[in-house]
Amino acid sequence: MGISFTLKKLSDREIRIVINDQDKHSLPNLLAKLALKKPGVTFAGYIIEHPVVTYPELVIMTDGSRSPLEVLKEVLKEVKTMAQEFVEELDKALTK
Repeated sequence: MGISFTLKKLSDREIRIVINDQDKHSLPNLLAKLALKKPGVTFAGYIIEHPVVTYPELVIMTDGSRSPLEVLKEVLKEVKTMAQEFVEELDKALTK
């Protein structure tokens, strides 16, 4: 089962996306933690209104020096690189 996203809000300083995934904490937590390390980010976190009936809403806010969408794209590329490196290291470990 894939993960889908719903854009809830996009402005020059804030992005809010709903992450439609049954695992409601792993991905938004990772994205928020990585976003917080980026320059210009003033807030990054996620909200789950009700754990049984709603999906997490990722929120990234910036000071205006950069676009929150730019930050999200940068973080997603970083996650992709991390996953690729993990697979490579796992393959190396399994071939020993």
